[in-house]
Amino acid sequence: MSDSLGDGQGNPTQTQMRLYERWAEGGIGLSIIGEVQGGSEHAEKPGSLVLNDGSDTAALKELTRRATANQAHLWAQLGHAGAMTDTAIGSRKDPTALELPGLKCDALSAAGIAALPDTFARTARIARDLGFTGVEVHSAHGFLLSQFLSPLFNRRTDAYGGSIRNRMRLLMEVVEAVRGAVGPSFAVSVKLNATDQLEGGLTPQESLEVIAALDGTDIDLLDISGGAYFPGAQSASDAGGSGAYFLDFGLAARERTRVPLMVTGGFKTRAAALAALSEGAADVVGLARALVLDPNLPNHWRIDNGSAPVFPRFFDPTEGGITAWYTMRFTELGEESEGGQVSLLDAMEGYNARDAERAVRWRTRFSEGG
Repeated sequence: MSDSLGDGQGNPTQTQMRLYERWAEGGIGLSIIGEVQGGSEHAEKPGSLVLNDGSDTAALKELTRRATANQAHLWAQLGHAGAMTDTAIGSRKDPTALELPGLKCDALSAAGIAALPDTFARTARIARDLGFTGVEVHSAHGFLLSQFLSPLFNRRTDAYGGSIRNRMRLLMEVVEAVRGAVGPSFAVSVKLNATDQLEGGLTPQESLEVIAALDGTDIDLLDISGGAYFPGAQSASDAGGSGAYFLDFGLAARERTRVPLMVTGGFKTRAAALAALSEGAADVVGLARALVLDPNLPNHWRIDNGSAPVFPRFFDPTEGGITAWYTMRFTELGEESEGGQVSLLDAMEGYNARDAERAVRWRTRFSEGG
């Protein structure tokens, strides 16, 4: 999850360290921290982590040490926010120039595309050396690599556009470069949309073709999710409902790959998680908001069949309000101050104010690039 708990200069905070430590203590097998950047130019939020020569290595090593307590794993979700870049701190890029209500960005150049595999590889190598136990290449939710897969956003006419084979080319090059950088024994995964849930976007059938191609690589896990965070688009996690979102797709993907599958989204009960495993739709169950509500949920599920987090109900939420509420809950967990009743409005105000303050720090820290 994008916790947005960095210090505004690309480094972790004590609050962030304690959050992941609490999840490790709560029995989680793996935490994936996102989005982690190799530079400052295309970050999703000013609370993102940046891994490069200017990073606070001592703080990052403390993060990985605390987050891997109790034999838990911590993976860095490697990303480039693309059209989702926060314009307060960076520039938006897309496979092709894009101008929509509330969203405008320039096309990524051929040189920019050529540089990306090495950027991802370098960031992965730094993550390994800092004590992360794996990395996840983020190619979902409308971020850059996901945009390349989508015919809605990728209208290039060169080798990176057109057919799904061409649209997946950059992802395949990034995966190959990352594996080459970290060696065969370090975990490498890919997060992929089952569907963009946007008219004209990546379809389930095209996603299955990407999965079949990834089966020929040396990745260790495929993390299946869906949806996008573009203005006006509803994310899968805000859709509501009582069941996991992508189980049918997981079953279809199982026919295309030998790679272990993680299905993320909509798991609210222990019974649902066990059913996904027993039916073969997933080898790993991905939890997000459930762990925000109960950081000890894995331990609770081990001993109590009926234990389940109580999900809040929001009526007519503003766009981004639910995400802001859960994001601010990260802070409460990291500061061990949970228990209060925070409204969506208060969460949005706190979320935006914190981003604005950290954006100033980000621009100051990275004024000369990096």
